[in-house]
Amino acid sequence: MVHPTAHSTRTLLALAAAIATAAPACALEVPDLNNPALDELQQHPTAVTLGAAATGLLIGGRRNHAAKNGYVSQLGILGRESYVFDGSDPRFLSELVEGSLNAGSPFGGNFWAGPYANLRLGNEILHAIDKLPAGELTDGQKSGLRGFVHTMQALDLLEVVVTHDTNGAVIDTDQPIARAPAPQSLGAIVAKDAALTEIARLLDAAAPELTAPSAAFSFQLASGFAGFTTAATFATFNRALRARVAAYQADWATALTALSQSFLSETESPIDFDRGVYYTYTTKSGDVTNALLNPDIFAHPSLKADAATGPGGVDARYTAKVREVGADESGAGRGLSSSLKFRLYQDPGSRIPLIRNEELILLKAEALFETGKQAEATTELNLVRVGSGKLAALPATITDRAMFVDALLYERRYSLLFEGHRWIDARRLGKALPLDDPKHTLNVRYPIPLAECNARPGEPRCALGST
Repeated sequence: MVHPTAHSTRTLLALAAAIATAAPACALEVPDLNNPALDELQQHPTAVTLGAAATGLLIGGRRNHAAKNGYVSQLGILGRESYVFDGSDPRFLSELVEGSLNAGSPFGGNFWAGPYANLRLGNEILHAIDKLPAGELTDGQKSGLRGFVHTMQALDLLEVVVTHDTNGAVIDTDQPIARAPAPQSLGAIVAKDAALTEIARLLDAAAPELTAPSAAFSFQLASGFAGFTTAATFATFNRALRARVAAYQADWATALTALSQSFLSETESPIDFDRGVYYTYTTKSGDVTNALLNPDIFAHPSLKADAATGPGGVDARYTAKVREVGADESGAGRGLSSSLKFRLYQDPGSRIPLIRNEELILLKAEALFETGKQAEATTELNLVRVGSGKLAALPATITDRAMFVDALLYERRYSLLFEGHRWIDARRLGKALPLDDPKHTLNVRYPIPLAECNARPGEPRCALGST
């Protein structure tokens, strides 16, 4: 993508089908015949076209999370959770494991164009709300839609930030589309901290919009949002995301406040660790399936070696999520091998967690420890360790930070296995992941994509790499 905002309409074309019910343009106006649905949204919005656009925002948000070369798979490889042994494409190992990420490849150039196209669609929806004819939506429905859009935009921008980290991101995305934008007209690539601040601002802007007395949704959400389909319940999802972002900012007081307003639940017996929001997939015509069941995908051998054992045996999270296979099913390539496969995502319709209660409990443990409440933090770790892992509780309160980080990383590793977290966690908590071979490269961030840099001659962040 040459421009994160001006050229995002290319990807919006893929979402146009979701807005196909839009009313035709006036007879004396010539619509954009290459993208009629987008033209209707921009020029003649209705409640129907906005609802369809909201659906498009969900479709765009799901993007390539479940692809073989997508978010969960790539971050799993970088996080030493998985391998992809693809005989026809050695880059799954040569680029992601052995070498540096290539800004011009579909591997190292990933997680940029898609999120920015969705951010652009979100901006189009927000502008369209202001152009609605009277009576199309109530003020409460407009407020709910704005809160939904701001939340989804924060999620899109977060994908860019957690993948590109200190290489930066563009946060000024609401600019007029130009066919040949001058480099000086592009939104600047800003530092990671500024990008996280913008994500927090979007989430905090959404919270009062979602909790306004008359706030309501005028559109349907996907089945992965079951339990969060009203503006008020969706607000608890928003606060869960805010807690995650606050942890990434090391803003622990905000994290605890956001968690108290989220769907965090730890008092029921047994605790429902899986309650949360999910990306969903189906085999229905025109929909996308979960491709993480691809036979080329293997679990990293260290998962077995590092799994703890308790009174009931090996960590229940490991046994529930990983299985051993025979020599005939094992995978190998470029000097690496594995006889472990994931039990996760074993069906084309398997859902992928976006955020779950189990993560929220672990975020609370981290925030409590960092605010001086070591005993309470250890208790939270044990809720997950015992309840989800079926392991013995930690024998004493952890007071040493290095020991706590190690304990936290273990619980997060197996609780959030192959959901896209370990690579991010190791980086933010200052722990270098072990290499499979001393000659391999530890990639800790994605470079700014080559196409983006070509539109920004002299951009210093384009000279930054992945290590």
